[in-house]
Amino acid sequence: MTKTLITAIAMFAFLASAPAAMAQAAAPADKPPAKAPAKAPAKATKPPATAQELNTQEYIKLLRQNVRAEKAKLVGGVMQLDADDAAKFWPIYKEYQAELDKVNDLRVANILEYSKTYTQMTDAKADELIHNAMEFQRQRNELLGKYYSRFKDALGAITAARFVQVEHQLLLIIDLQIASELPVVGS
Repeated sequence: MTKTLITAIAMFAFLASAPAAMAQAAAPADKPPAKAPAKAPAKATKPPATAQELNTQEYIKLLRQNVRAEKAKLVGGVMQLDADDAAKFWPIYKEYQAELDKVNDLRVANILEYSKTYTQMTDAKADELIHNAMEFQRQRNELLGKYYSRFKDALGAITAARFVQVEHQLLLIIDLQIASELPVVGS
């Protein structure tokens, strides 16, 4: 079981890091900073997405589906729930994962913004990106706390604590994988 779990965690981490890898690949590594274009008039609507942006969005969507499936297998294996507890656990977990996906959208957007700007980074943009990253972490931690309470009410504190431990470990692996794929600012 341990070997299978380690293999599954490695695969999960790989799949979870795809947005960071795509962001790094999308950004020109050795391109000198371009001159700032003349300011265009402000528009009220967002311009249509390019083909590359649409492809990236679809790729992220597909990877998320794969990651969710792998993550559910890992969580199920470690949680060791009987049939009654599983009937209570999985609907709550599904709600948690749906809310986590929305919070993760903040991270994806921030990584994509970083990939567009890291070769031309300014103090203001660096500050904005770091604040966005910290806001993502705050929201994710609050979400985990919210669902700890829901799992505790439904299944007891021990099972809820096990969920938080497993989820936190998986999130740390994902965070490490993503961080290792992103270029360091200013390098």
